[in-house]
Amino acid sequence: MKIVVQRVKEAKVTNESIENSINQGFCLLVGVGQSSTKADIETLAKKIANARLFEDESGKLNLNIQQIEGQILSISQFTLYADVRKGNRPGFAKSMPPQEAKEMYEQFNDALLAYGIEVKTGEFGTDMLVDIANDGPVTVIYESQDGKII
Repeated sequence: MKIVVQRVKEAKVTNESIENSINQGFCLLVGVGQSSTKADIETLAKKIANARLFEDESGKLNLNIQQIEGQILSISQFTLYADVRKGNRPGFAKSMPPQEAKEMYEQFNDALLAYGIEVKTGEFGTDMLVDIANDGPVTVIYESQDGKII
């Protein structure tokens, strides 16, 4: 499982059927791969909930999202598993099939909610417009395999 975490001042996702937005917090781009497991969900939710990516009064990255009472906008993104080794068109065989990936994506969001963080989402499997005011910019990629950060 791969997750791109962007610290944001605000973020919004829209399409024909949804419009969700957050203020200060994280915008997550969540990719679920063929080998992603429930252990990866738990590992990454814990890691992200506790990630110290917000500045304290001294300007050091010492605060987590819970301490600043931030929000999360979580967006599924199967393209994180793109294979670009051959040709010019990426392949997506390493992404988990949509129905299974949707279940894992929802379980991941539920795991974040269990930390007391407000989580809003995009709409799984649809084209969306994502508007991100990246703060810093601070962008960190988290990846887990077999429940361990890699």
